[in-house]
Amino acid sequence: MPFATTDDHVKLWYEEAGSGQPIVFVHEFAADHRSWELQMRHFGQRYRCITYGARGYPPSEVPEKPERYSQDRATDDIAAVMNHLGIDKAHVVGLSMGGFATLHFGFRHPTRALSLVVAGVGYGAERDQQAKFRGEVEAVAKSLREEGMEAFAGKYAYGPTRVQFENKDPRGFAQFKKELGEHSALGSANTQLGVQGQRPSLYDLIDQMRALTIPTLVLTGDEDWPCLSPSLLMKREIPSAALAVMPNCGHTINLEDPDLFNRIVGDFIVQVEAGRWPRRDPRAMTASITGMR
Repeated sequence: MPFATTDDHVKLWYEEAGSGQPIVFVHEFAADHRSWELQMRHFGQRYRCITYGARGYPPSEVPEKPERYSQDRATDDIAAVMNHLGIDKAHVVGLSMGGFATLHFGFRHPTRALSLVVAGVGYGAERDQQAKFRGEVEAVAKSLREEGMEAFAGKYAYGPTRVQFENKDPRGFAQFKKELGEHSALGSANTQLGVQGQRPSLYDLIDQMRALTIPTLVLTGDEDWPCLSPSLLMKREIPSAALAVMPNCGHTINLEDPDLFNRIVGDFIVQVEAGRWPRRDPRAMTASITGMR
């Protein structure tokens, strides 16, 4: 099996499809590398596509201590996979936890990103929600440790921003829930404690956002309630960002509506490749509503 090794000696399993400009897909907390299969097939017809399992997600290695997991490590693990494959620059596409890692990749490794797709990002990001979110992180980790992965999946899969997926595609949802139940309870608990629970608020990263010039697509479902306001924040503060909202969609947008997701992301990458992705005109950022004052 193919593995890349990180700077702190953790083995990450990866797979590839296609050839051309590289695209790296970074998965969310409740998914793994398998969740990008529909994107690997679609984009693999024109690009070199790579996806991998985050640390804590078999067949990637599962470090035993939460201290081996953090937002910075999750971000730098993208670079580790690229380094192993000899990739200097790539389009990086991430959902939720993977979207946070993608955004931070733009902050920490700006010369290595051709573009960023920051999808489904915002859970716990607002300052007045952080204490509540961290409390839920502790509850999730406790459930994982005490009840195990399968019992946890039977509850977590039916969250308020995932029922849309079940209603729209029961067969796809059943596969998602089954694969969630196959994860490592230890790895998932450590990911919650080390990555999810300790990451900084987006509202504390505004200076970094304003300095970001990499072509960026912010993408969210319109029923992914915790991500709507943070998505507007990123659109407003990142001068190279556009915002796309997928109608009647929850959180797991690449699985829930893969055709629309692939079309939006594909059009974005084509514009970037053509050198036609704009930066915001400063005249659009005025205090005046009409521009007359």
